[in-house]
Amino acid sequence: MMKGIQMDLISEDKLDGMTSMEKVRLILDEVRNGKILILEKGLTPNEQTKLIELTMTEIAPDDFSGIEIESYPVKHDNNILGKLFGKNTVKTRLTVIGPADQLKTIKKDRDLISALVSAP
Repeated sequence: MMKGIQMDLISEDKLDGMTSMEKVRLILDEVRNGKILILEKGLTPNEQTKLIELTMTEIAPDDFSGIEIESYPVKHDNNILGKLFGKNTVKTRLTVIGPADQLKTIKKDRDLISALVSAP
């Protein structure tokens, strides 16, 4: 059997077909199994809050250390129609999520997330 770290890239289409709770549960279950997830479309602020709340209830000293989550900064879509109708949309962006004991963010800015991934 091959040893290593599994990374799953999850498409925007898959996430759009799920409820907020389904997304949170999928993420938490996969990260608990040691996977690093790359979400093409990030979570909403409400979904991130729910993920963090649920993670906090499941942390156990010798079992699960929690999650590390990094996203590009939110991008506001300020187009002319949005300004006219008062509907500027917020675009969520790529997000990286993994076990806190395996994923460490080294650098993050507007265009780059640099992370160090270690074996379990």
